[in-house]
Amino acid sequence: MRNLRQGAFALEGGDSVAMQQLMETIRVLQQAMAVSRAEQDRVLAEVQAEQAANQDLVQYDLAVLCANNEELHIANEELRRDLQRMGERTNDEPNPPITVRALPRPFSQAIMDTVVPASFMVPKIAFTGVEDPEAHITAFHTQMMISGRTNAMHCKLFMRTFSGITLDSFISLPNGHITSFYQFSNLFREQFIVNQIPPPISFDLFDVKQYQGEPLKDFLNRFGALVVKLHTTNEAMVVHVFRCGILSGPFSDSLIRCRPKTFSEIRRRAVAHIGVEEELSEKRGSLGPARPRGIGCPQLMRVHEATKEKKAPGKQRPYETRKPQTRVRTKEGAPTRHSFQMDLKELISIPNMADRLKSPTKTDKRLWPSKDTWCEFHQAFGHSLRNCLALGFQLDELVRNGVLKEYLQEP
Repeated sequence: MRNLRQGAFALEGGDSVAMQQLMETIRVLQQAMAVSRAEQDRVLAEVQAEQAANQDLVQYDLAVLCANNEELHIANEELRRDLQRMGERTNDEPNPPITVRALPRPFSQAIMDTVVPASFMVPKIAFTGVEDPEAHITAFHTQMMISGRTNAMHCKLFMRTFSGITLDSFISLPNGHITSFYQFSNLFREQFIVNQIPPPISFDLFDVKQYQGEPLKDFLNRFGALVVKLHTTNEAMVVHVFRCGILSGPFSDSLIRCRPKTFSEIRRRAVAHIGVEEELSEKRGSLGPARPRGIGCPQLMRVHEATKEKKAPGKQRPYETRKPQTRVRTKEGAPTRHSFQMDLKELISIPNMADRLKSPTKTDKRLWPSKDTWCEFHQAFGHSLRNCLALGFQLDELVRNGVLKEYLQEP
């Protein structure tokens, strides 16, 4: 366009050179337009060729898809015919009968119609078939005593305590067999009567003896538990058996001096003795405080250090091997050492034994050179309980009198 404008200006001026330039420009433009038209025709031919190729590919894909659809249709027809043949075959065969198990209903209809409230606390006990049936019924009655429910609820809640073989035996009962809790409990006792513990008899009280070293409180509780199970009303017999079973000691001496009439009186009189016995046991088991070491105590000089300076260097004898010597006690009147079935600490802590021993006077002095060894009898440092002469003399005397005969070890 710029060249055309220049050509127009040249024509207006009558310039022949400008005319020639204009003609040359027009010729160049015509050549460029011819080349562009040829390029457009080439591109259009290529696009038409690609469209033809794509159309052939689409037609091929459609043909393949149709063939696959035909194969799928044939396969579906074959599968449908097979299923139809199988259905005709199953229709011809008779169906096996289905057995429906009847639900067990051992309770009567009146018990089954009773509804247990959701807020009711179920007894937290269980019976697996190996426990005592009478003890289980007693525990169930104890937990149901507060509720005050009906007979039907007792039956349902008692059934919920079963597990294992007990539940299997309950399910095997005929329908409507149980009509009351009394019948249910008797049937339960008969089913597991082999597990029932035989009730105690009065002669079992004679087998209850106080063990050596057993506190009075434990023996009294053990004896009282058997008395409660016996439901006996013979108070004189109970008091006599208790006096025979208790070991000799302060409490047994008090029973001899003032004989009780009832077992309740024995319980009341035993309270004071139990308190004294526990206090003595605590004091014997506690250790005394360690004595502080004295400050400024002179260090003892050893024998060889004291005599070494007195001997002249020339008078020192050469080293000689020491001859073996047998050390024999020459002290007369030493206590005989006896072997007991228990330690001496346990032996002197027995209540009836502690009353027979004469405790020595307590002191803060160290009895023997061993400053770290504690004597439970003297309650002081200096020697062990095994090397205590005061205790040895008293134990030797008790052995000769026959008091400690049952505690000695057999030869």
